[in-house]
Amino acid sequence: MYSQAIKYALILACGCMAIADACAADAAGVVKTLKGTVRIERPGGSPSVAIGSEVYSSDRIVTGPQSSVGITLRDNTLLSEGSDSVLELNKFAFNTTTYEGALDATIKRGSLSVIDGKLAQANPDSVRYSTPTTTLGVRGTEFIIEVGGKGGSAP
Repeated sequence: MYSQAIKYALILACGCMAIADACAADAAGVVKTLKGTVRIERPGGSPSVAIGSEVYSSDRIVTGPQSSVGITLRDNTLLSEGSDSVLELNKFAFNTTTYEGALDATIKRGSLSVIDGKLAQANPDSVRYSTPTTTLGVRGTEFIIEVGGKGGSAP
């Protein structure tokens, strides 16, 4: 009886680790720098944001006045979002072996500085950044997008 209980506990523990690994694998990236008020909006709620917080595909990242956030995606793309900005990470998928995948992001308001990672270097046609009026294909390695006006929602 005692050995059977241990066996079930081990099975349960392994199952929980597998689920945790699967959830971690779904993370598009992680918050590396943070200043001021930053909010991540996602279906099911808005988690608190700190250095090390995970960012997922379909997240909406909103910065307040005099605030900024730096995010490193799994392919080493660096996103730096300036103050009063709204960034929607519409889609991110990346295969670490083949470097295939897709990145689709929309900057609704404010500014976004980008340093491309492995995905854009290997497959530039699979990376797209949009604004309310323009869609940008990636052909360089570093660029800045600025969107004026009142697009998106205030923090």
